Amino acid sequence: MGARKKIAADKRKEAQKTVAVARLVSVPTSPRKMRQSADTIRGLEVEKALGILQYSTRHASLPLYKLLRSAIANWESKNEGEKAGDTKLVVSTIRVDESTSLKRMLPAPQGRAYRMRKRSNHVILIVDRAPNEVAEKA
Repeated sequence: MGARKKIAADKRKEAQKTVAVARLVSVPTSPRKMRQSADTIRGLEVEKALGILQYSTRHASLPLYKLLRSAIANWESKNEGEKAGDTKLVVSTIRVDESTSLKRMLPAPQGRAYRMRKRSNHVILIVDRAPNEVAEKA
C-alpha cells in the first residue's frame, strides 16, 4: 500500500471510531410501518429516542428499541472508558429496506385466490456523536 492510500485509510478508520452500527435482518413487519417508527427517531439524541420508542404503542417500536440499545452497546464497546450518557450520541442514520416476502394464497369470490404478501424488512441504524461535540473534541 502506498503512502497516500495509507493516510486515506487511516483517516477513514479514525472517522469510524465515533460511529457504531447495528443491523436487524428479516423483521416480520412491513417496511412502511417500520419506516413510520424510524422517521420519529431519526436525528434525535439517543436518550430521547429510547424514551419515544419505549412508550410508543406501534408494533415496530419494540424491535427498533432493542436495535437502538444494541447500537449504544456497540458504541460503548468501541469507545472504551466512555459512557453513552456522558456524550451526546445521536441517531445519525436509520435505513429501512425491503426484505423477502412470504407469499400466501387468500380465498376470493367465485373460487379464485388472491395472493397475499407478508412483507419483512432489514433495518440499519448508525449512532454517532453530535456534530458540535465532534468539533469540541478536535
